[in-house]
Amino acid sequence: MFSNYDLIVVGAGHAGCEAAAAAANMGSKVLLITMNLQTLAQMSCNPAMGGVAKGQIVREIDAMGGYSGIVTDKSMIQFRMLNKSKGPAMWSPRAQNDRMLFAATWREMLEKTPNVAFYQDMVNGLILEDGQVKGVTTGMGNRIYSKAVVLTNGTFLNGIIHIGEKQFGGGRMAEKAATGITEQLVNEGFESNRLKTGTPPRIDGRSLDYSKMEEQKGDENPVGFSYLQIPLPENQRSCWITYTNPTVHDILKTGFDRSPMFTGRIDGIGPRYCPSIEDKLNRFAEKERHQLFIEPEGWNTVEIYVNGFSTSLPEEVQYEALRNIPGFADFKAFRPGYAIEYDYFPPTQLHHSLETKLIRNLFLAGQINGTTGYEEAACQGLMAGINAHQKINFLEPVILKRSEAYIGVLIDDLISKGTEEPYRMFTSRAEFRTLLRQDNADLRLTEKSHGFGLASTARLDAVNLNKNDILQISGILLNQSIDPKEAEGFLSEKNLSPLIQKQKAATLLLRPNLDLETMMNGIPSLKEKLKGYAPHALEQAEIQLKYEVYIRKEKELVNRISQLEMLSIPETFDYDRLSALSMEALIKFKKIKPKTLGQASRISGVNPTDIQILMVYMGR
Repeated sequence: MFSNYDLIVVGAGHAGCEAAAAAANMGSKVLLITMNLQTLAQMSCNPAMGGVAKGQIVREIDAMGGYSGIVTDKSMIQFRMLNKSKGPAMWSPRAQNDRMLFAATWREMLEKTPNVAFYQDMVNGLILEDGQVKGVTTGMGNRIYSKAVVLTNGTFLNGIIHIGEKQFGGGRMAEKAATGITEQLVNEGFESNRLKTGTPPRIDGRSLDYSKMEEQKGDENPVGFSYLQIPLPENQRSCWITYTNPTVHDILKTGFDRSPMFTGRIDGIGPRYCPSIEDKLNRFAEKERHQLFIEPEGWNTVEIYVNGFSTSLPEEVQYEALRNIPGFADFKAFRPGYAIEYDYFPPTQLHHSLETKLIRNLFLAGQINGTTGYEEAACQGLMAGINAHQKINFLEPVILKRSEAYIGVLIDDLISKGTEEPYRMFTSRAEFRTLLRQDNADLRLTEKSHGFGLASTARLDAVNLNKNDILQISGILLNQSIDPKEAEGFLSEKNLSPLIQKQKAATLLLRPNLDLETMMNGIPSLKEKLKGYAPHALEQAEIQLKYEVYIRKEKELVNRISQLEMLSIPETFDYDRLSALSMEALIKFKKIKPKTLGQASRISGVNPTDIQILMVYMGR
């Protein structure tokens, strides 16, 4: 029944779907195996994509030729660009999605990808020969062979669901856990540990009183995620904001003695930056209220996601507390919130290609590596799929640098530093975030992706057209002189000092609180010259001109730091000969085996002196 495949992808969540799509579009014959094909690309938690730093990742996936941005745009019910009051490096796109349409769109796109095949079964083991993976074994007794395997098991490995004092096996509500893989990999010498995550109750939206909440509408002019300009919905659904209060907190505390978090029944560490409501009360005891976002699950459903109320408290405590939240007095629940605990493998056991160090041609991506979030999982899946294809075709791995992409930052953080809690991406993790903006991901990554065979020629042509438009717009702004009388009106409206003499448009644009749209509306001749250019190109040209000094300084910093990245450390390097190294550095270097001095410098616990010692010894 089963022919040999180039690649088997285990798990069809966000990581698995991107891995399958990437490898297949590069020419590999892929089999995507999941326990339930009806939950392919399921949004297990909130029905949203993007957000601070996460939105940048989705844009990067799209620029590389991945599917997440397209699927998000096609299933969007609301779009907001976050942090618009800050500089462009902080702007972050976020979308609310129709949960069912999101999954259906993903499945449709994968089914239209010629090299992807599907099979429904549980993978319970790997076929290993001489330190290399050769395929998988399944719960129904099948042995399926391939040249490489990508594991994207999410929260399913020995998953346990907790609701108050109740606990039962499961990788997601109403879906069984996966067994066998952890035990086999541990026997092969891998280190495994436990993490936890949680989800809030789902509510019947017809039972809520929205008049007691604050409405949160989408942007008037949504721009979406994909650079392919997918048509966006003409209308959007609103979200709503409400708050907890001291009464709610007191009710929640009555269940703490039955909370698996506080009674020791959960061993895994939860996400610090997306804590449960009981964790918030414990860590921020001084706060009298916490914000909740009331998010619709789609166009044609009444189901509501209560963002900010993740919990594993007993059901009756959850429901009693919810009744005391404004707008929830008569609510009806679809299901309670719960926590889930699962196995993961500390990612220091991987190469930057996401291939494991112990077993050749075995790749890990997503929550199995200790991350949390759809976006973090999807970008790992993309890179694992790319590198699995590269490996079995005897090609060089594709490694994105920290200065090239948030994806590069995420993977380098995981490999170099590891994680003992669910890892979430933030803009603060990227030292080059002025370069790594959400608006320029296509300019940064599409040409590179096209070079190794993923991004299409149509995408590259669109990027080159965009580059040309940006150069032309910049040229117009650098060459056109603005007469003081032309600028008098809009400068006065902005409370800015008038021009004394003629000034180039690009120079005038550098003034604080002045933007290109205002200048175009105030100067007919400039508007005429810039007529016909796409909004994206106009925005790019404006950002590049306004922030040219900061961008140049950051590029200079990248060039200085890259010198460390060019200094390779042999895999056989004998660290024991460096007696002056700190004990922590010695242990970390031997365990992680950094590829370059740059990576060595980013390992947690390694200090500058250790790097200097390493540099001196290598110089000798």
